[in-house]
Amino acid sequence: MKSPRLPLRFCALVLFLFSSHAAATVPVEDWRPVDPAELSLKSPTVERDADAEALFWEVKIDDSADGDLIFSHYVRIKVFTDRGRESQSKVDLPYGRLYGSEIKINDIAGRTIHSDGSIVDLKKDDVFERTIVKASGVKVKAKSFAMPAVEPGCIIEYRWKEVRLNQSANYIRLQMQRDIPVQQVKYLVKPFPFPGLNFRTMTFHSRGQNGVLKQEKNGFYSISMADMPGVYEESRMPPEDEVKTWMLVYYSTDEKLEPTKYWNDYGKRFYNDTKSLFKANDEVRQLANTLVADAKSDDEKLQRLFEFCRTKIKNISDDASGLTAEDRKKIKENKSPSDTLKRLTGTSADIDLLFASLASAAGFEARIVLAPDRGDMFFDKQIPDQYFVQPSNIAVNVAGDWKFFNPGYNYIPFGMLRWQEEGQPSLIPDPKQPIWVNTPLTSHEKTRVRRVAKLKLAADGALEGDVTLEYTGHFAIERKEENDEDSDTQREESLKEEVKSRLSTAELSNIRVENVTDHVKPFIYSYHVRVPGYAQKTGRRLFMQPAFFQHGVPALFASAGRKYPIYFHYPWSEEDTVEIELPPGFALDNAEAPAPFASPGISEYKPTLSVTKDGKFLVYKRSFYFGAGGSLTYPVSSYPVLKDFFDALYKQDNHTVALKLASEAKP
Repeated sequence: MKSPRLPLRFCALVLFLFSSHAAATVPVEDWRPVDPAELSLKSPTVERDADAEALFWEVKIDDSADGDLIFSHYVRIKVFTDRGRESQSKVDLPYGRLYGSEIKINDIAGRTIHSDGSIVDLKKDDVFERTIVKASGVKVKAKSFAMPAVEPGCIIEYRWKEVRLNQSANYIRLQMQRDIPVQQVKYLVKPFPFPGLNFRTMTFHSRGQNGVLKQEKNGFYSISMADMPGVYEESRMPPEDEVKTWMLVYYSTDEKLEPTKYWNDYGKRFYNDTKSLFKANDEVRQLANTLVADAKSDDEKLQRLFEFCRTKIKNISDDASGLTAEDRKKIKENKSPSDTLKRLTGTSADIDLLFASLASAAGFEARIVLAPDRGDMFFDKQIPDQYFVQPSNIAVNVAGDWKFFNPGYNYIPFGMLRWQEEGQPSLIPDPKQPIWVNTPLTSHEKTRVRRVAKLKLAADGALEGDVTLEYTGHFAIERKEENDEDSDTQREESLKEEVKSRLSTAELSNIRVENVTDHVKPFIYSYHVRVPGYAQKTGRRLFMQPAFFQHGVPALFASAGRKYPIYFHYPWSEEDTVEIELPPGFALDNAEAPAPFASPGISEYKPTLSVTKDGKFLVYKRSFYFGAGGSLTYPVSSYPVLKDFFDALYKQDNHTVALKLASEAKP
């Protein structure tokens, strides 16, 4: 079993000694010859129904003394169908702050080889930069390009260099699967010769292939796997690294570790190494006493400390702080909570440590919590390595009960954590007996979207009126993160795109986006909308879906089968009120309300449909929640039942009512 990470001081020394060579690059390779058998290949060999297949994917990794970790990728893909042409001809290569390092992409080259052997090269001018949204909802920058003249039967191949600045090959992940099948994937890794350490791997989700290291020439090791199936996106699937085959490479002393002992020793060592980081001085103690002086309860005391740290300290880690990279370089590093308090400026970690220091000064027992990230992969305590947990938040002992806080993350309300760290076994360090405590899961009542629409239906089927959407809990956190760096115009355009994705004819105006950077108030959209043709007119009748906010939303689970488990990030709830003024002369034609149903202890759906006494307004109300009791992950075997549940929800949400023209409307 592998050892803890390399000491930071040692890594820093290595980087310092060789920093002058940090800009070095690996020479670009020539294209490899194409085998005629590859050109004549008519069908995939790994998966029978695949639309495209990678013939090979090779990556060279050099952990040299230059200080940067350089990945040289080369992939060759055979395209079999039009769907394969569509999916593989457009390529995005993410860059920026990824994988715990700053990533640069350069030396992109590509070409398309037709079945007759003719070649069309990718032009340098065809490579551009754009922002993409990953399946997780996270926005990232990417170098993008479209391969030229792609058609079924051809081969496309491209290569690029991915430079991870100031990073070594210690604890990096080597992906063995792509979004299409791969006949052969191979990594060639040249590790740095750290004295006393060996280069090792650990395989996850191996599919029977453990990828043993093989010694090659010139100090390289090779790792290869064959016939790797593609990884295809499914609705509400676990994190990619929870379903993909991948390998963790690291440097190790090969010391064998017993999990329980390892975590116990590590928790003690971490406590001793970090206890001085939030030590309170006189200024911190004085402030803590002032803030909690007249508080009526422990929760009120902690909330006051939390609010001070959140509102009075400028968070330079916040991507919406307005600070440039140059601005950040000029800011002095805080050595202690007293520095953070004195400068009223700090990183997210500084703010968390100040909160811990204030809590300690106010008489509470505080700890830095080591927590896994279930948005990345699912944690297993039987793997004894600190790599799988990170200092993530602050735990405070309140009357024997540990409570968790994260004031350094701007939009997380008091008493909540990032969803990725909720409901997780987290290690609380201690000088005598570290303990594992499960962090609480925020209930569905706190993560809610309230939607209100006051609309007017015209006799020609057009619908028009005012809409308000209010998000709280994890919904609000995500919306704020998505919008906080955008301009007002960009926020409006994003909302228009979102609405038009389900209501293609919708026309939005008077848009307001409120509380984008407020960590307490709900995130709110309000707008005026007009939707021509919302109701279908047939003779003297109008057919209309009263669930305005679900109109055009696709079924959550469309496929009949399922490959991966089902995974919901957090419990949530929805409350809708839709009031529609009916066109003159029209009335409901024996309309029935959608039927309610529930999954006891997990979910409930309750719709109501009524008409005001004067017959002028149709009022539709809908309440729904899911994930009560923490039921978030389901095995593939549960998919039929889960699909039936959400199919029933989809059917009821698409319930249509008929309006009949009872008399001719007056002009």
